[in-house]
Amino acid sequence: MPPFAKSAVSRLPHLPLAALALMAATLAAPVPAPAQDAGEPRRTITVQGAGETTAVPDMAHITLGVTTEARSAARALDENSAAMTSVMDALSAAGIESRDIMTASVNLNPVYDQRPDQSGRRAIRGYRASNQVRIRVRALESLGSTLDAVANAGATDIHGISFGLSEPEAAMDAARRDAIADARRRATLYAEAAGAALGPVLTISEVGIARPFPMQSDMMMRAEAAMAVPVSPGEQSIGASITVVYALE
Repeated sequence: MPPFAKSAVSRLPHLPLAALALMAATLAAPVPAPAQDAGEPRRTITVQGAGETTAVPDMAHITLGVTTEARSAARALDENSAAMTSVMDALSAAGIESRDIMTASVNLNPVYDQRPDQSGRRAIRGYRASNQVRIRVRALESLGSTLDAVANAGATDIHGISFGLSEPEAAMDAARRDAIADARRRATLYAEAAGAALGPVLTISEVGIARPFPMQSDMMMRAEAAMAVPVSPGEQSIGASITVVYALE
């Protein structure tokens, strides 16, 4: 029995033996350490990460078509249909598949004299018909020759050229990995500056993805085109932004 327990028992000679034994055991038992408060919030750090990568476009979208004018609406439509048939044949000969050709608009409108008559009204002097299609060119190396071919076939309007990626996910995933690395770099810096150690990832939230932005290029062409049109797709940037919550040890 510990000395302090013997001293306590000696000062209580009038207690029963069983009570003295219980008191001695209680005095000799170790005192447990205070438990950690379970309600204490976990220390965390929240950072944002950004990543960016570039890719060379491998496809293009183009809007092109035919605009014709005639004295009558029927004549304007007939001439337009004949010219548009030649343009569609040229697209097919250039290797553009039917699934990559979509009609964008078909319009027929009156054309008025610029000067009004004595009553203040402008007389109809004819009709204007237009047929526009949007095509997708999967082989960029043939883009210039395709534009030349449709211009020579009778296309009067070529505009809204945009470049893109047929499979952008690989580039987007590369930007996401860069964003994760950037978030960890920032979190490590803040944790070390605060005298803490970076713990495991608790949550990851994707704030946004800057998908490949179609690069527009307006172009007007006429049938006088005599050589393949020079085009340059350049590069496109793809970005990713995330929010990551880390634990602090």
